[in-house]
Amino acid sequence: MEWFQGLGLLGLFLGTFMAATVVPFNSTILYIGILLTGVNPWIVWIVGTVGNWSGGLTSYGVGRIGKWEWIEKWFKVKQETLVAQKVKIDRWGSLLAFVTWLPFIGDVFAIALGFYRVPFWKCSLYMFIGRGLRFLLWTLLFLKYGEAVVNYLF
Repeated sequence: MEWFQGLGLLGLFLGTFMAATVVPFNSTILYIGILLTGVNPWIVWIVGTVGNWSGGLTSYGVGRIGKWEWIEKWFKVKQETLVAQKVKIDRWGSLLAFVTWLPFIGDVFAIALGFYRVPFWKCSLYMFIGRGLRFLLWTLLFLKYGEAVVNYLF
């Protein structure tokens, strides 16, 4: 985590990107850590959102390629899990992209959205909005309750 923080905004981008895949990584702690360095919070919000969104689009892209071997190897998502998500995909479609930032199931949703060929532009837009709102909430909480947020997370 400290290594990413040492890279500043580039580290934030890389960390939030990785966290949007199935790599076990907590982007929220990194995000708050970068805010603590005094960088303009709105630049932090943009970089964090774009990094996390790009990682989510990568998961979507792997699903879109649709090679089970890759999905199972890189993302550790079993075929049965993806098939089980089909019911939700059929019901909610691209709106599921709003919640692809959620831990664990969000990655599966992003892969499933790509695999089942849900329209890219809708998924991309909803994914960006969902991830942007998540980091906006953390930014606003940090600006209003700075020390309390830090104490809560650390």
